[in-house]
Amino acid sequence: MSDVAEACYQYRVRGQVQGVAFRAGTRERAVALGLRGWVENRADGSVSVVACGSEETLEALSEWLWTGPEAARVDSVEAESVADPGGSEFTIV
Repeated sequence: MSDVAEACYQYRVRGQVQGVAFRAGTRERAVALGLRGWVENRADGSVSVVACGSEETLEALSEWLWTGPEAARVDSVEAESVADPGGSEFTIV
């Protein structure tokens, strides 16, 4: 059992982030970091991410979200603390 406190954040990523494998790349990075949560495309063209883990791993994910996959162009990443949605994996919705 880990003594590291978990936090959960919802990120909204805007820019050229759909149709460029952003969700798959986000899932791959989140799984590598040991995070749990989900990623989905939004109707407004943004990508929404909910991730739970240590502050250190969430910071690493946030840094990756600013870059994304090679074909992406990220204009902004907004983050807010959210309640733990539960679950034990990181999925693409």
